[in-house]
Amino acid sequence: MIKTIRSDEFEKDCIVQKTITATSLTSSVAMIIANIIKRGDEALHEYTEKFDGCTVEDFELPKSAMEKALENVDYDFIRIMERAAANIEDFHKNQIQTGFDIPPKNGIKLGQIVTPIERVGIYVPGGSAPYPSTVLMNAIPARIAGVSEIIIATPPSSDCGSNCDEVVCNADGTTCINGVDARVIAAAKIAGVHRVFTIGGAQAIAALAFGTQSIPRVDKITGPGNSYVAEAKRQVFGIVGIDMIAGPSDILVIADSSANPVHVAADMLSQCEHGPDSPAILITSSEELAKNVSLELEKQLSELPREEIARKAVEDYGLIIIVESIDEAFELSNLIAPEHLEIIMDEPFYYLDKVKNAGSVFMGRYTPEPLADYYAGPNHTLPTSGTSRFSGPLSVEDFIKKTSYTYYTKEALQAASEDVIRFAEEEGFKAHALTISKRLEIK
Repeated sequence: MIKTIRSDEFEKDCIVQKTITATSLTSSVAMIIANIIKRGDEALHEYTEKFDGCTVEDFELPKSAMEKALENVDYDFIRIMERAAANIEDFHKNQIQTGFDIPPKNGIKLGQIVTPIERVGIYVPGGSAPYPSTVLMNAIPARIAGVSEIIIATPPSSDCGSNCDEVVCNADGTTCINGVDARVIAAAKIAGVHRVFTIGGAQAIAALAFGTQSIPRVDKITGPGNSYVAEAKRQVFGIVGIDMIAGPSDILVIADSSANPVHVAADMLSQCEHGPDSPAILITSSEELAKNVSLELEKQLSELPREEIARKAVEDYGLIIIVESIDEAFELSNLIAPEHLEIIMDEPFYYLDKVKNAGSVFMGRYTPEPLADYYAGPNHTLPTSGTSRFSGPLSVEDFIKKTSYTYYTKEALQAASEDVIRFAEEEGFKAHALTISKRLEIK
């Protein structure tokens, strides 16, 4: 049963996930990274056999695998992915930046240029389920940004066994090509991915960050993963860029008495089935809605294939908060800073300016969060664990670099020389000052 409290009983620490890395996990990942740096492909083969139960002769999928995937994935699903890709592109192309040039003044020219990152590695989780949506959400913004080479790393299918160089069927009847679920490869083709590698786990992050004999070193790594992948991204950050270190997925729903409890419960459970530590919160001014949602959660839980996972999330991290007013609801929401925020009320846009901290906002009665997971267009890679206080969704901007430029004529340098020399001397950097004085022959 989900816990229900009043707003004055709320303690933020009972919901917000703390990012605490276990010492054993930290050291295990550090050893994997060190081994990949030292032994390259040899270590990568060993880890693939150990953790994935699969022998891979060539980590990189042949170019023909993408065309083969399109032939082996259900035609209707291909069309669905294409429509989703079009929506994602339509949204993200509005994020393109072009830099700027400030009009010249007194012999000074200033500006900024925008250039794409050259090579990006996208991690796509594998195991028990495929994630073609992850491919689309990461690769399409990278392509729009102009990234020269987009690479995917994904572990071999758990049903593949040692047949990684053949086309085989997964246990659910779907196709696995060269060790990778065909739906993931098809999504890669649709999104514009250049290369796909059959590697997973912390070892894949290490290979992308440092390079091996067969894996090229990338400039930035994006994409979700398990705790080992997240810890590996944390440890290689600074050697390469990363998007974020994602925690458990979460959802917060603000609703009043007009909301349908069946819909609210379903939306909360959509995140609970991600994992046993995924928070799902309802904030409402209606005691009756709170009661009915609690009952509906119990009813719908029994209908879920992943009931055990979702139930633990509801019991350990689920919460219903009863507030005195809708204004108070938004105050609490901004304090929690959810990954996903649903506003299930009449005239939801009236309340949009009250949202200060949220990864993505879903407006009205007919906009459940999974719309954006797969299809609507906004990115589903979002800040978790309260980090929407200072960060936002994955975007085209994550795949570009901004470089400023400065030009001064001799006369302009002369005009600024006394100020710059004095500033350098105040900070104790004589050589800085000399770059000015020697040019202008100042004694």
